[in-house]
Amino acid sequence: MLDVRELTISQIHASLQDSDYTSTDLTHAYLDRIAKLDKDGPKINSTMALSPYALDHAKALDAYLAKEKQLKGPLHGIPILLKDQVDTAGIETRYGSHAGKGNIPTEDAFIVTKLKDAGAIILGKTTMSEWATSWFSASSATDFTFTHNPYKKDYDVGGSSGGSAAAVAANFTVVAVAEDTGGSVRCPASFCNLVGLRCTPGLISRRGLCPLLKVQDTPGPVARTVEDCARFFDAMVGFDEGDEWTGVHLQSPAKESYAEGLDPDAIKGMKIGVVTSLFGPDSDPYCKAVNSVVRPAIEKLKSNGTTFVDVEIENLDYYMSTTATYLERSRSDINSFLATKPHMPHDIADIVQPSFIQDRPFLDLTNGVARGPKDPTSSPTYAKKLVDRDEFVRKLSCVMYSQQLDALVFPDVQIPPPKHEDATNGRFPQAWDFPVNTLLASQARWPAITVPAGFTDEGLPVGMEFVSWEFREKALLRIGKGVEKVLNARRAPEL
Repeated sequence: MLDVRELTISQIHASLQDSDYTSTDLTHAYLDRIAKLDKDGPKINSTMALSPYALDHAKALDAYLAKEKQLKGPLHGIPILLKDQVDTAGIETRYGSHAGKGNIPTEDAFIVTKLKDAGAIILGKTTMSEWATSWFSASSATDFTFTHNPYKKDYDVGGSSGGSAAAVAANFTVVAVAEDTGGSVRCPASFCNLVGLRCTPGLISRRGLCPLLKVQDTPGPVARTVEDCARFFDAMVGFDEGDEWTGVHLQSPAKESYAEGLDPDAIKGMKIGVVTSLFGPDSDPYCKAVNSVVRPAIEKLKSNGTTFVDVEIENLDYYMSTTATYLERSRSDINSFLATKPHMPHDIADIVQPSFIQDRPFLDLTNGVARGPKDPTSSPTYAKKLVDRDEFVRKLSCVMYSQQLDALVFPDVQIPPPKHEDATNGRFPQAWDFPVNTLLASQARWPAITVPAGFTDEGLPVGMEFVSWEFREKALLRIGKGVEKVLNARRAPEL
């Protein structure tokens, strides 16, 4: 059987053109690996419904290559997986909820159509947190079975795109579509030793994705390398008149390939601000484990020629805790999507019942969302949060400009991946007790990339996050490429 471990897009394309193997061979190999290691064996539990059409699509691509002597598109023959938040025609899509059981969309999300047109082969769907509202992987869609971290089975992969990250890390796919509202690309990527990109909202269409918070939602790629992340991102970006937010393309720089010109030495001429307050205290052994990876990584990058300066952002704790509007707006946004599904309940309040929230503190935010107002403007706190968010962005911009910074850096999460039992044993009484730093970029609606920084002494992955202004994805990918070259921190799990 073909060994698919750690294959990249460029390697696959070279092999297909050299007739070393076919897209059909490749698809068989990934489906076989999923069957043996995800559905059976260690049972990572990263995938849900698999596509009955994957092999047919692979055969069609093989026929195209044989006839035309060229690849159909930039993702020709590349097997991918999609977060279960993304409508996919003919494949059950549950949105991280028991309410989605039996829901089989008749149309592809806009992004799925783009990826298919680029030549990608959809293998199936990946597990996700309940309505994308939790930092832990278990949901009612999987009878609250956790997704295992490929590096340590009893540890979690984070949320809400945990299945996408685990599948890429475990080599069940080449790349995967995730989605990020508060950190759902970056937290799982960090916990799974991957590259993950959150882009400026609107660069990728959200049409056909169940929303959580429309003003912050964006699909994004998770990959094992920066180059694959950029290549996948290239195929995802594009204007969609069906998603009014993609009008940001009128403001973004002229279209260029994000994968071209990824000079790993570009980082040497950059100046990056270290947000020291986002490092947890060394008195906490979990935070110390992360700091012991990220701080030496910064020193290594500094010795390679990159300038790092410590920065403070005024009232950062206040802004990161007050500018989130999930409790005011998410119920309305989710309900607007449910209204397009006549066979499903049309109010998340009717789906999220006390019976399965009880004794599951990791669903604290899920419950808050379901109990929120139907109309966000009726909330007395909504307007103040919007004002605070604008002030937050101005303060971040002033820090960046006054110190002439190319990006900010900090750990994605102040702790390593937690154990599954930590979801319910009281370690994190509420969702807001989970020490993620990803909220900074999400609530500012800025782009961010996470890149592997290394491993703790216990062998748990740690990621470091870089944040920059809107539409600075190319610069972030260049930073990521430099970090990847200098740290070389990616390693495959023993699967």
